[in-house]
Amino acid sequence: MTTHKKQLEKYAELALKKGVNLQNGQGLIINAPIEAADLVRIISAKAYGKGAKNVHVEWNDEILSYMKMKNAPKKVLETFPKWKAEGLEEMVKDGYSLLTVYGPNPDLLKGIDSERIAKANKASAEALSEYRDYIMNDKTTWSIIAYPQAAWAEKVFPDLNTEAAQSKLWEQIFKITRIDQEDPIKAWEKHNESLRQAREYLNKKQYKKLHYKATGTDLSIELPENHIWHGGSATSEKGIEFNPNMPTEEVFTMPHKYGVQGRVSSTKPLSYGGNLIENFTLTFKDGKVVDYKAEAGQETLKHLLESDDGSQRLGEVALVPNESPISQSGHIFYNTLYDENASCHLALGKAYPTNIEKGPSMSKDEMDKHGVNDSLVHEDFMMGSAEMDIDGETQDGSYEPIFRKGSWAMEFES
Repeated sequence: MTTHKKQLEKYAELALKKGVNLQNGQGLIINAPIEAADLVRIISAKAYGKGAKNVHVEWNDEILSYMKMKNAPKKVLETFPKWKAEGLEEMVKDGYSLLTVYGPNPDLLKGIDSERIAKANKASAEALSEYRDYIMNDKTTWSIIAYPQAAWAEKVFPDLNTEAAQSKLWEQIFKITRIDQEDPIKAWEKHNESLRQAREYLNKKQYKKLHYKATGTDLSIELPENHIWHGGSATSEKGIEFNPNMPTEEVFTMPHKYGVQGRVSSTKPLSYGGNLIENFTLTFKDGKVVDYKAEAGQETLKHLLESDDGSQRLGEVALVPNESPISQSGHIFYNTLYDENASCHLALGKAYPTNIEKGPSMSKDEMDKHGVNDSLVHEDFMMGSAEMDIDGETQDGSYEPIFRKGSWAMEFES
């Protein structure tokens, strides 16, 4: 067995044990590109070895996706197969875990009419809304890991040939997910503990507002009453601990959907719908985007914001220190799973109901009353930097430093 094969084995084990935490007798859904067949086969073999009752793989092929997006009639793009949505819903309701193997080409749909992409994204989001709600409420365990597809690797390392670029990106993935350490499982347990300390500190504080200051950013974000910070591992409805994102360096909660004021500037490109949105600014008033501008991807940003009413409001606020391994790598990954863990970020669209007390049991009217945003989309964008200062406003109106120059401004205690 080659060293690379051994690392893939460790990566698969980590995804199953600390990612979805697959249980004996449970089913597993794997969403994956066909390029990742080698990894998916290893994961599947290990899953059956752990007692999985079934491993269902949803393959995707970016070349075929491109062909469809370019050539299919608009009315085809505006629909999503009912049988597929119902099949996925049936599996998660039967307790299946979900593992997504992620590494799309950030420029896949460059040159395709952004309106066609927006219609397809909306159709998919509407059809899969119940399935996605099941995941976002942690009714089952789920996780996302990366795979260095050729086009993605070439984007990150444009000066290398394809094989060398993929090898280099694998090296970064293994390092950032702690696969290069002697015992990745123990390393993740230690990491989860450090994130637990951060989130518990913030949960005790229950700040009324967060205030952000950096070049191009002057933003105030109100937090709902009884908000909950999460980070690192999560716990499913059945009490199973799992890691939704691998890697993860964030602690996050929800903003009040009507309580965001000011201006924010992106610090990394956002890959959305097969296109990049770069160097963009958003201006908020009473929680809603009232002005926006992007140096590249303006039309793509427009369609994102016009997905529905909720896409013009925030659903997540996340804190990531600049010393995170991904930030320190010095690379822009053009991949939200990685770039969001290099930088403080926000998300346009749907909030995680688990970020507020009793959120998963709230009706839509109750969520709106408590400031919980709802939308067909949930898109993270990066706005943190090494100069970012963040203050927490307490209930009595005083300010406390949370971040100074991109790093935590306080010490946590277990």
